[in-house]
Amino acid sequence: MWSEPRVVTLKKLWAEGLSASQIAKELGGVTRNAVIGKVHRLGLPYRATPSRPAKRSIPRTRAHLAPRRFRKAVEIKPAPAPIPDTLGPIDPSLTTYGLNAFTCRYPFGDPSVEGFTYCGRTCEGPYCAHHRAVVYKPSSAAELKAAERFAGWLDRNPRMPSGFAL
Repeated sequence: MWSEPRVVTLKKLWAEGLSASQIAKELGGVTRNAVIGKVHRLGLPYRATPSRPAKRSIPRTRAHLAPRRFRKAVEIKPAPAPIPDTLGPIDPSLTTYGLNAFTCRYPFGDPSVEGFTYCGRTCEGPYCAHHRAVVYKPSSAAELKAAERFAGWLDRNPRMPSGFAL
């Protein structure tokens, strides 16, 4: 494949500045990658790639559209302090079979031990307001904002469709 006359032609075309694809077409029967490999093995001088237009990086937010002096500083609020669980279950005999879409599912005790039960208070979601504050710990400001929007949605939609469970 790489006879002496082909290697001489390769060196000549490489020195003239032809690309590996152009050299492959000129020689015939070889690929661009074969030309690049042979150039590398022969130790021919490295050439800079032809100039390409610079890629513009597109920012992920629209903050770049506003002048810097008008950008608002993002205020990250600390996570609320944990609320101690001082409430006990409404019905100490409430089991998994007694739960429905509108009862708090906050567990009390170990499921593998006798006496395990749930909170059982009426709510619009998996937990009553008290246990939602105990269970949910937002990990970022964005999650905190989403949780506030969702809580607002729950307040505006007290009657969820039947079978709706969070």
